[in-house]
Amino acid sequence: MKRTPFLRNLEMALITMLLANGALAQDRGPGLPTSQFGTYVRQGELLVYPSFEYYRDKDFEYDPRDFGFASGGEFKGHYRANEEVLFLAYGLSDRLAWELEGAALQTSLRREAGDLSGMPAELRQSGLGDVQTRLTWRWLEEGGRRPEVFSYTEVFFPHQRRQPLVGTPDWIFNVGLGAVRGFRWGTMTVRVAGEYDTSSASPIDFSEIAIEYLKRLSPRLTLFGALVLVQGDEGSLVTEVQWRLSPHAVLRLNNGWGLTPHGPEWAPEVGVLFSFPRR
Repeated sequence: MKRTPFLRNLEMALITMLLANGALAQDRGPGLPTSQFGTYVRQGELLVYPSFEYYRDKDFEYDPRDFGFASGGEFKGHYRANEEVLFLAYGLSDRLAWELEGAALQTSLRREAGDLSGMPAELRQSGLGDVQTRLTWRWLEEGGRRPEVFSYTEVFFPHQRRQPLVGTPDWIFNVGLGAVRGFRWGTMTVRVAGEYDTSSASPIDFSEIAIEYLKRLSPRLTLFGALVLVQGDEGSLVTEVQWRLSPHAVLRLNNGWGLTPHGPEWAPEVGVLFSFPRR
């Protein structure tokens, strides 16, 4: 994989995080990191997060053959999607957490003007979107100059093979490694993951790299920011405001902004995270 300026900056951030003097920040508490940005689950705690997401991409790459039409090559269309997501997480122990996530998805794709494959001017698909589960394991707890180190394994279940805008054609497995370090000025997380896609001609590939920042400004208000690189060429800036409505409910307002030509150019999200701690 080519070492872009983004990757070089990521390496420097990781080295700085590992070597700098840390302070056990109170931004995140004692829980394990989840796939939801800036969200941690404690032992015996159940998290339930219903949310709504929107995606917009003016340069969505597609091949008409994926939809049953003759192809003249790769094209770029206008993609829109609405997604209603339900996320669950449970802390099985102080080292192991489990997640399950599913979504109802409505999509539309307007074909490129130069696409003469016979594909409709606008193609719409809807149904069950990605269904995935994840296990996260904490290898080392944070302490002194040592960051917390964790790994995770994700599985995407195949379904809706005839609706490529909605479904998952085959099994997908992700394996990732991350480090978390608390400082007086906030909490930093660095993650890297690889993917095994059983439907791909090159099944093993780089999946994701992310640098995350979390800061609790008050008992109610927490700010989050991240730089995320997906599949090597989809870069985005993620910002989020978390507002605690009650001891067991948090309003999350999230925005994803595309930084590269590939990937969604805008992806807002809103939802309420409910926590049910062990009694």
